[in-house]
Amino acid sequence: MMGEIGLQHYLIVGLMLFCLGLYCVLTRRNAIGILMGVELILNAANVNYVAFSRYSAGGYDGQVFSIFVIMLAAAEAAIGLAIILGIYRRFHAIDVSEMTTLRG
Repeated sequence: MMGEIGLQHYLIVGLMLFCLGLYCVLTRRNAIGILMGVELILNAANVNYVAFSRYSAGGYDGQVFSIFVIMLAAAEAAIGLAIILGIYRRFHAIDVSEMTTLRG
């Protein structure tokens, strides 16, 4: 019989998601790739919130925080994509290394 899935398993999954997101943010030059990395980092936080909520006697606090993080991620995606569209219209590229000035 297999062992029970415990808190440490969820924390390892959260750590892997966080590391993948951090790698994405630090190595990508494409603005959309960077936004995807930030989304992975926020999802890692959600996994940890829900895991700690499940394995503690506190109740549903982690799940409520997770809902707020999901709302934050949706707002970040909408605003981030609007900024990327504005940058693309101005510079005709979304490579972040080419953006050297805020004004053109």
